[in-house]
Amino acid sequence: MGEKRLTPIKIDEYKPLRDIVFEALREAIIDGTLKPGERLMELQLAEELGVSRTPIREAIRKLELEGLVVMIPRKGAYVAGISIKDIADVFEIRAALESLAAGLAAQRITEPEIEELYRCLEKVAEASKEGDFEKVVQSDTELHDLIYRASRNSHLVQLINRLREQIQRFRSTTLSYPGRIQQTLSEHENLVRAISRGDSALARALAQEHIENAENSMMEALRDHPEFHEEPPKDVTEF
Repeated sequence: MGEKRLTPIKIDEYKPLRDIVFEALREAIIDGTLKPGERLMELQLAEELGVSRTPIREAIRKLELEGLVVMIPRKGAYVAGISIKDIADVFEIRAALESLAAGLAAQRITEPEIEELYRCLEKVAEASKEGDFEKVVQSDTELHDLIYRASRNSHLVQLINRLREQIQRFRSTTLSYPGRIQQTLSEHENLVRAISRGDSALARALAQEHIENAENSMMEALRDHPEFHEEPPKDVTEF
């Protein structure tokens, strides 16, 4: 891993240490501090975060379950990489699950939640005008989370979030693709209107189209990305 890149964690009296360590490592993978194919050395990670090796080991196991880390026999733990096929597989499943979530949300959403969705749309629009990609990503994620919550299906939400985490590290790259932010905003507006009207069939169709368009933009944006591969390299990047 070379030089130190992780910041010692701050103890939170309300959270177990293992959860704090897990969140720190997860964030480091998503924001690219820990890169695809990089080996995770327990001792060095423990020193950088200022903790013992036990919570590091527990966090790595949990990250493996989320698909962000792979364990290679006799070699150790590595940050999972991603390939064209990985992305296509993830989006194929996400399109179906997001469509289901949107359809259920149209049937089950409450009036306060509808108002919250429209407020979220305004935040996405404001962030896009300001060219604040980080805020766009944050607001976009918040809007989708609201739709998931309105589906009233916690197991569905868990499945979608696990899939989303595997490609979260590339969200900013995708939204910076020319024209994608405006396209996303338009798609969100149409989707929110369908959900607010209780049109389950239309909400399903629009959600699927939105995810398919996101996949196409991500593919185009990542073709020249240094950490992106046509096929997953052997061992350390296969999920």
